[in-house]
Formats: sequence, C-alpha cells, structure tokens
Amino acid sequence: MNDHVWKHRNKEDRVTAVVSGGTSMSSSAIITPTSASASHLQEQQGQAEERGWTRRLRGRSMGVRLLPALAGLIFLLLWQLRLFHYMFSLEIYQLPVPSSIAISIKDNAEMLFRYAMYSGTEMLGGFLLGSSLGALAAIVACFFPTSGKAAVAVMSALNAIPIVALAPIMNNWFGDGIWSRIAVVAVITLAAMAVSLFKGLTSIQPQYHELLGGLAASKVQVFIKLRLPHALPALFAGLKINMSTSIIGAIVGEFFIASQGLGYLLSDQIRLANMPLAWSCIVIAAVLGIVLYEAVVLAEKRLIPWSRVRTDP
Repeated sequence: MNDHVWKHRNKEDRVTAVVSGGTSMSSSAIITPTSASASHLQEQQGQAEERGWTRRLRGRSMGVRLLPALAGLIFLLLWQLRLFHYMFSLEIYQLPVPSSIAISIKDNAEMLFRYAMYSGTEMLGGFLLGSSLGALAAIVACFFPTSGKAAVAVMSALNAIPIVALAPIMNNWFGDGIWSRIAVVAVITLAAMAVSLFKGLTSIQPQYHELLGGLAASKVQVFIKLRLPHALPALFAGLKINMSTSIIGAIVGEFFIASQGLGYLLSDQIRLANMPLAWSCIVIAAVLGIVLYEAVVLAEKRLIPWSRVRTDP
C-alpha cells in the first residue's frame, strides 16, 4: 500500500515537473519575442528622435544663414521709406534712396564697370605686391628671430601713416599713373602681412622644436615641415585683412591726381552734387571688396580645411 502511494505521488511529481517545464518554456517563448519587439520599437523611436533633431538643427542653421540677408532687406526697406532721413534730418539730395541709386547704376553701367575694373586692378596689384613683400620680410625675419622681431616692429609703424598723407607722396614718386595707387595699397598691406605671418611662423611650441632637433633637422627642414604649415592660418588672416584695406587704399589714392577709377568718379560727382552717381560708386566699391574678400575665404577653405573652426549651431 505504501509502495503504491509512493509510486502514485512520484507520477504526480513528474507530471507537475513536466507541466512546470512546459509552462516555463512557453513563458520564455512568449517573453522573448515581446522583449525583442520592445527593443526594436525603442530603436525605431531613437532613430526617429535623431532624425527630428537633425531636421531641427538644419532648420536652425538655415535660419541663421538667412538672418543677415533678412536684416539687409529690412535695412534697405527702412532706407527706402526715408526713416534715416527723418532720424538724422537729411534731405533726399544728401542721402538718395536705394531705388534712385539702382537707377543711376543702370544708367551708367558701362562707365561704372570700366572704372571698377581700373580700381580693381590697382587693388589687386597693390594687394599682391604688398602681401608678397610682407610675407618675404616675415620669412627672412623668422630665420633671425632677435633682429627680425625688431625689424617687423619697425615695419608695423607703416600702418600709422595716414593714407591721405601717403597718397601725395606716392604720386610724387611714381607719377599720376596707376603705379602710384598700387604703391599706396602695397605700403598699407605690407605691414599687416609681415606682422601676422611672423607671429604664425614663430609661435611654435618648444616640444616640436625639440623633436625636430633630435632628428637633426636643418633650419630649412624645420621651416618647411613645421613653421610653414603652422603659419598658414596666420597667412590667410593677413590676406583677409589686406583684402579689406586694399580697396580703401585704392579709392583714397584716386582722390589725388587721377583721371579714372571709382575714387576719382566719387570725388568728382560729390563736387557736382550728383549724389546718386556718387553713391553708386560707393556701392560698386563695396561689392568689389566683398567679392574679393569671399574669394580669399573660399581659397582658405579649399587649401587648409583643417584649420576651420566650426561655429554653426
């Protein structure tokens, strides 16, 4: 009797174990797909959130890029509505509205284009000459640091010379031709390039010098392998500064003994009180300077993209 009861209980225990095992297996079979689908759903939600963030960032970046253009349009609209005339008590002949300036540019397009090319030639010629001489002076100075630093400091004093004083001197030296304005632009761009590039060539961390010194590198090898690549951002910084100031030198230089150019036309039309055409010269000169400046920026992005600092949001 006891043996029969023990066998019966043993069978019940085995059935319970089988049922329990089957239940656990079925539960695991049910739980596993559920957890996998939940994980997949979470992954999809994460990807959707990432795409949403990307779209928002792109929209914000586009808004930041369009903001300057929008501000410029608002400025022109307020100018056209004569808000600045009311604010500063100006008459229409003193400050023509943008529409009259645009009409003047259209009516005198051929003359403005010819004078812009003349002023652009002076600007580019002086820019290239002054930047090249300044770069050469900085390169020579970096091989002789002690005396070179003093020479660059003396050279930087050229920036203190007023353009209105420099232009008559250059006209006296080089005549009333195009070379006098090129000389003016070259002088005002030489010092900026020399100072900027010399700083880039000499501001090297000591451990780099020690490394190349341990490899027995010559001064020329140190210059080519270390100094020049390190100074490329400073070189383009000097070029951008010079491009901005060269248009000023060319225009102001044409105020003295010139027969063509935007500066000559500007001063002549101011004397004749033809302000729409005078402002047309200012607008063309500004557009010329902006285009050439952006050309330098584009060259910097293409030649040394590793030095760009990302400021976009």
